[in-house]
This record gives sequence, C-alpha cells and structure tokens, in this order.
Amino acid sequence: MKLDFAVVADYALVDQVGKISVLGMYQHIWVQQFPAMHPRLHLVLRLRGKRTEIGEHHVQIRLLDEQDTEILGGNGQVTFAEPPAGVTDIEAAAVLVFDVPFPHAGPYRFEILVDGERQATVPLTVSLLPPPR
Repeated sequence: MKLDFAVVADYALVDQVGKISVLGMYQHIWVQQFPAMHPRLHLVLRLRGKRTEIGEHHVQIRLLDEQDTEILGGNGQVTFAEPPAGVTDIEAAAVLVFDVPFPHAGPYRFEILVDGERQATVPLTVSLLPPPR
C-alpha cells in the first residue's frame, strides 16, 4: 500500500465515484499574528495498492514543527474492499479537514504513515504578514 499523493489545499472533495477535486493548493500561509489559527485546512490523500492488499490499513497523520513538536495528530483505518473482477489496482481518497493552530512562524510538515511506514512529508511554511507599504 502506497500513498500516491498528499497536498494541502483551500478546499477538496471526493465525489460518489471517487473522483478527487482540489482547489487552491499551497505550501505557504501568511498570518497577521502568532499564535495563529488556520481554519478549515484540507489535507488531501490518495492511497493505491494491488488487489492482494485488500483489507484494513492503518493511517497516521502528524503535523510537526521544525523542533519535531507535534502540533496535531490523528490516526484511523482505511478498508479496501474486493474490487470488481478484472481490476488489479485498488485506491482510496481522503479529504481531512482541520482547524490548525500555528504557535509560531517557521516551517511545519505533515508526516503521513501507512501501516507504520512513513509514506510522505508535506511541507508547509507559516510567516508573519509584512506590514502594508
């Protein structure tokens, strides 16, 4: 089981047939002060595997700062059902929505683990908005 991709965005959804729509991908957030709260950050993931990997898989997500302090985290299970006959690859998409606290400026990263193995790191930088000129 592998993480095909992970991005941070303003908004995303997965429709009834599994198609992913993502709007406003970014890697930098500007804030007016610290600590800051970024409302409704969307973390978009797609997992892919082979037919032999049907069943339950554990997914863990952590947001860390540059000192490896965990800002938020969570985990859950993704269950892959038996695909239709003739289908060899399986996939699942997820959109996770967080209100994210940022205690200070600097680099942050989402770490994504699948079945205990780190699959991706999604960087995110948070900076103080410069004063108007």
